[in-house]
Amino acid sequence: MQIKITINKLTVFAELNASKTAQLIWDSLPLEADAELWGDEVYFYIKPKTGIEKEYARQVVEVGDVAYWPQGPCMCLFFGMTPNSRDGKIMPASAVNVFGKLKTDPLVLKQVKEGQRIKVEQA
Repeated sequence: MQIKITINKLTVFAELNASKTAQLIWDSLPLEADAELWGDEVYFYIKPKTGIEKEYARQVVEVGDVAYWPQGPCMCLFFGMTPNSRDGKIMPASAVNVFGKLKTDPLVLKQVKEGQRIKVEQA
């Protein structure tokens, strides 16, 4: 399963994994929200709600990870360090379910500005 994420004039693609969170997101598409930034993370509030999925939960993520933050609930796109990052490790605000990986160069997300409209759809 692949998703297309459009932010203003920027488009990126992500491949979803086999998690229950990925299926939940897939089934709820299309989604639209406004971009928020937290360091080198783009996040946005979404309606689907679920908890931590033990097998896919991470306290440390990688550049390009696409994750779900249950406390938002938010979808998160990681392209570098966050304010929580320590010792060169990318750390979200708290545990997230990693449910996909960007196939497009994650560093293009540096162009994103707060408040820009995001649309997520099946690709």
